[in-house]
Amino acid sequence: MSHEVDLSFLDRPEILGMVFHPRRDFDIARLGDTHFLEVEPGVNIGCRYYRKEKDRPTILYFHGNGETVGDYDFVAPMFLESGLNLFVADYRGYGLSDGVPTISNLLADCHPVFEGFQRIVEEGGYRKDLFLMGRSLGSIPAIELASHYQDRVRGLIVESGGAGTVLRLLSLFGISLNDEVREILESASNRAKIQKVVIPTYIIHAERDDILPLEEGKALFENSGAEDKEMYVVPRAGHNDLWHVAGDEYMKRVRGFVEKNLSL
Repeated sequence: MSHEVDLSFLDRPEILGMVFHPRRDFDIARLGDTHFLEVEPGVNIGCRYYRKEKDRPTILYFHGNGETVGDYDFVAPMFLESGLNLFVADYRGYGLSDGVPTISNLLADCHPVFEGFQRIVEEGGYRKDLFLMGRSLGSIPAIELASHYQDRVRGLIVESGGAGTVLRLLSLFGISLNDEVREILESASNRAKIQKVVIPTYIIHAERDDILPLEEGKALFENSGAEDKEMYVVPRAGHNDLWHVAGDEYMKRVRGFVEKNLSL
């Protein structure tokens, strides 16, 4: 399934250079199994499956714009110790993935990644309670998928996400936008999509986020179509130190949300 709104007009070098900061991974996986999911002929996305036990739920996780799957070799143990399996997906040009990242393929690629992820879970005999999670830039594919596959996932978690992430980035860097472009971007925004999401939703945001201010997280929460929704504001935290400041409370809350929404 492709994204309904054509955003290819944003795939210009000066814009992509602001949105994406890809890095390559050359290390062999220290933890978990690496998978390559084809998103179009000859283009594969590198992903890694960190598994606790087969009878535990799995989170499909999309990371921030300066991270790679390899970074999660050091993060995944927090999830595993909390009894959660974690499947982390990269973007084109990141980690071991092929190609070059663009805004349009960020949205298009997450659909075959989701299908491949679900196939791996099913063929491996893992529990079918699946959750979506996105951090920062990763909120875009996570909310995109949540708006399309609500019958196949148990819940959505958004950390440090924006209600209108791309629109905000363009405005911050002084790129002029006419009313027609603003309308297109708003129709494709996290804010518009999350209104369609009725599965349980958990919004996590830093109180002092200087990249995507707290108001962005609050807008996601307020616009969420879910009746069962919660928001966790991490006091004194910023965009890039949220985990460190939150400490054990972070995983306690993520685990609590997942456990509450497991199938019987």
